[in-house]
This record gives sequence, structure tokens and C-alpha cells, in this order.
Amino acid sequence: MLYAHSLPDHPETDWQTLEAHHAGVSRLAADFAAVWGTPETASLLGKIHDTGKRSDAFQQRLRGRPGRVDHSSAACLYLMRQWGEEARPDAGRLLARLLAYPLLGHHGGMPDHGAEAAEGTLAWRLYGARARDVPDWRAEGCAALPPSMTFWRELQALMCLEGRKPDPFAVSFLLRMLYSCLVDADFLDTEAFCAADRAALRPAWPSLAELAQRFAAAMSERGFLSGPEVTEEHLHAGAATACGSEERRAAIATARRYMLQCCCRAAEAPPGAFSLTMPTGGGKTLSSLAFALRHARAHRLRRIILVVPYTSIIEQNAEVFRQVLGDDAVLEHHSNFLHPEEEREDGDARAALAYKLSTENWDAHVIVTTSVQFFESLFADRPSRCRKLHNVAGSVIILDEVQMLPIPLVQPCVAALRLLTRHYGCSVLLCTATQPALMRSACLADGFREEEIRHIIPPAALPPLFRIFQRTRLEQTGVLDDETLARR
Repeated sequence: MLYAHSLPDHPETDWQTLEAHHAGVSRLAADFAAVWGTPETASLLGKIHDTGKRSDAFQQRLRGRPGRVDHSSAACLYLMRQWGEEARPDAGRLLARLLAYPLLGHHGGMPDHGAEAAEGTLAWRLYGARARDVPDWRAEGCAALPPSMTFWRELQALMCLEGRKPDPFAVSFLLRMLYSCLVDADFLDTEAFCAADRAALRPAWPSLAELAQRFAAAMSERGFLSGPEVTEEHLHAGAATACGSEERRAAIATARRYMLQCCCRAAEAPPGAFSLTMPTGGGKTLSSLAFALRHARAHRLRRIILVVPYTSIIEQNAEVFRQVLGDDAVLEHHSNFLHPEEEREDGDARAALAYKLSTENWDAHVIVTTSVQFFESLFADRPSRCRKLHNVAGSVIILDEVQMLPIPLVQPCVAALRLLTRHYGCSVLLCTATQPALMRSACLADGFREEEIRHIIPPAALPPLFRIFQRTRLEQTGVLDDETLARR
């Protein structure tokens, strides 16, 4: 009998078998990757990721022998050997090398390819000195591998952007998403066996259907969903009123209702990229949430992720979400957040731990996080960062104050957003009062195409909207002496 995990002070008959662990990880990983259509590949990774535990060296380590044992290289070598004997061995070996990234990195992080002589690289582990030191493992009993072409067919569309030619960025993104499926499935299955009490603390978050009902009730209570349909004629009339007057205050309420109505109508459109241009004070937080909830339910998307550039405003936005959705609905994940139970001397440590468990893989349905947390995770290579990536797929991603994307990082950030909308079932909502230039151009080769972004607020409605919310008037008065300036 081969084992994957032992239990302290328990007989071996209580240990988790390697077969059971592989089956559990395979099932979870396949479920995760089904969102974007690669369940077979993810299932394969789960079935073979711990092949190295079939060695006597690892089994003796479970029984107390000290020292570390390489148990991740064997799966890659197994793929190389089996697929290298196919009728098209070059294609088989190439796929084996690609899948080696998530397999080799499922504990320590995905390696760079590097060179055979560079310690720690993928080449060193597959072809260099490390490959010659992999403990002998028992190939007998390993499940037969399907032909590599089975997986090529499943992966090919996700590897390309234009036509049938593979794109390096798309390939690396796909590998990172498969890696996320594998490492989260591995963590969860191991946790369920080795730390069942901890696994039981993982919270059951309210469904999006329930959250939509809570939102509708809260908005109706505030009077935001009542009133007749607002037209652009109403906006022009409101823009003509005097700033600070009762008529202008009424126009502001009308304008907010107009933008909320636009968001609700746009939610029926197919998933993709949307822009929401709203003047400051227009109710962007609630309007974007209204769009996200309706859009997610209309198209069976799984969660809503609000991405905010500043920690100074993220707490404000999260609080707005809690006010209309409930305190139990929002997973707030950023460096400044401290769970309320952690702030109390007699706080419930189990509740705080349950919350932290959800930050590991973002299994909540509404998440509020920072741009740094979101984008760094998309480009990370460590299990702790990447576990959440598969849960980003099939989501509505609200990018608040999107103009604050750092200019040196705009190219990769936009490229990642386009992949999420094209291949991973996401809708991206670009929210701001000042939309940045994210369209394809000479300066932004991977920018959005004009036809890819749908404008929720009609461009013709923006001038009167901005006039309605205008709070100051700028005048060029020329040079003033100090006395005049002080008096004014």
C-alpha cells in the first residue's frame, strides 16, 4: 500500500492512500478548470502530481526517516517518457515540458525554464543534474496515460489569441491557471484529510441569488429603484439648472437614477468588456454593483470582484457593499484589513481563521481587494498567491478608478484582462470619471479593440451628466496682487 499523507499517533491503516489523494485532487482540479473548458488536463495533473510518492524513499519518510525527498519531478519524467514514445514524440515531449511547470511547482512555485546548469530551473530538474537524482519510483500501477493529442485538442484554443498560432503570453497564462487548479485542489484535499477541523471552518458564503434579493431590498428602501424612466432630455433640463439650487439637487437625484437604469439595462448584454464613465458623486459604487449582480445572474457568472487602487478608499467601498449586502457577504482582502474578531480581546479566533481561509482561494461570491493584490496574483508563481486564480475565472471584475493603473504596467495588465474576457468567462467593468486610453494603438499593442468595449453610459449623455455634478467653475483671472488675492 502506498500512502500520500500520514497522521501522527495513528496506525498506517488510518493514513491517506496515494490513490485516494490523487483521486480527490483530480476531481477538484477538473471541477475548477471546467469553467474555461480544460477539465481533462487539470484532472490529469491531479492524477499524477504526486507520482514521486511511489518511491521507497518517500514512503520511509512518512514512517519517520529524516530528510527531504523530491516527489514532484517523477510525474514530469513519467510524461516525458510515455509521450516520448508516441507516433509524434516531439509533440508529446513539448506538452510534457509545458505541464512540467505546474507539476514541478506545486509545492515550491513554478520555476523559470533556465538552463540545465542553473540550479532550481525547469531545465535543471528535467535534463540536468537533478533529473539524475530523482528517487526510483514504481511505475507499476500507474494509470495509463491518454495520448498527448487528447490534451492538445483541449488546450489549443486557449493558447492562441489571433488565429491558430500559439501566443506565448496566452500559453503562460493558461499554465498559471492550470497551476492554480492543481495547487488549490492539492491544498483542499490535504486539508480535508490532515486538518479536518480546519477544513470545517471554511464558511458557506451567501449565494449571488440571495445577495441580489438583499441588494434590491436595500435599494428600494433608499428609494433608488423608484421613479419613472429617465431620458437624455431630462438630463439636459437638469444641466440647465443653477448650481446649489433645489432644482439642481433634484437633477442630481435624477441623474443618479439615469445611470443606475443604464447599468441595469447593460447587464443583459453578453459577457465581455464594459466601460462605466460616471462623474464623481454619481453613485458609481452602487451602480456598478447593480450591474454586476444582474449580469452575473443573467449569465451564470460565479462571483463579483471589486478591484480598488487605494487602501484609503477600499474600506469605504467595502463598507458600502456591506450596507446593502450584509456583513456576512463581503470578503475584504488587502494588507490593511483586520477581521473584527481579531481586534477584540475576547474575539472568536475560529471566526477570524474562517475568514483567513477564504482569503487563500477567494471562495466567496463578493470580494473586495486592491489592484496590487489582484494583478500581482495574476502574474505570480507561488502556490499561496496563485490558489485564487481559478476562482477569478467566470467572474464580474469591477476595476474602480481604472485610470490609476501604473503606466509601466498597463501593457501586461490589459493583456491579462483581455484574456480573462476572451478565454476565461469574465466580464470586466472599467469604472472611472476619466477613462484611460486602453484601446489598441502604437503605444499599446495588446490594448482593447474598439468593438470589444461596450459603453454603459451613452457618450451623448456624458456632457449634461458632468454639468449636473459640476461643483466648481474655473476662471482665468490673470495676475493678481497679494492684497486682491487675499480679499478674493
